[in-house]
Amino acid sequence: MSDKESSDGSSPSAMIDARISELGDWRGAMLARIRTVIRRAIPDVVEEWKWRGVPVWYCGGMICTGETYKTAVKMTFAKGAALDDPSGLFNSSLDGNVRRAIDFHESDDLDEAALTDLLRAAVALNAAKPKGRTK
Repeated sequence: MSDKESSDGSSPSAMIDARISELGDWRGAMLARIRTVIRRAIPDVVEEWKWRGVPVWYCGGMICTGETYKTAVKMTFAKGAALDDPSGLFNSSLDGNVRRAIDFHESDDLDEAALTDLLRAAVALNAAKPKGRTK
């Protein structure tokens, strides 16, 4: 796994670690679990820190983000609308043409096997993207 340093010298991975710690509640624990599943599913994933505090994971293109709110941890898949979701994990942003999201709440279980399948499908979709137009 690789990542880029921020302007203050902190790596995105270190910034994500800090966010998990500073949350100090179920949201931090859920974000940590999501991150663990991502790292296990995609060993060469790249972590970045974008948009003033959002963890973003890449492999051949953007896979997903991990946003934290008062009542949810939102995992938004950049190309989620193009992914099959046989386990029905997507429960948010269902009307969009491109993205899909999973909102995790305090009492929610995390189906690691289904999430792993979805993450790997997102990486496969990134790998299958067209290489550009030729004249």
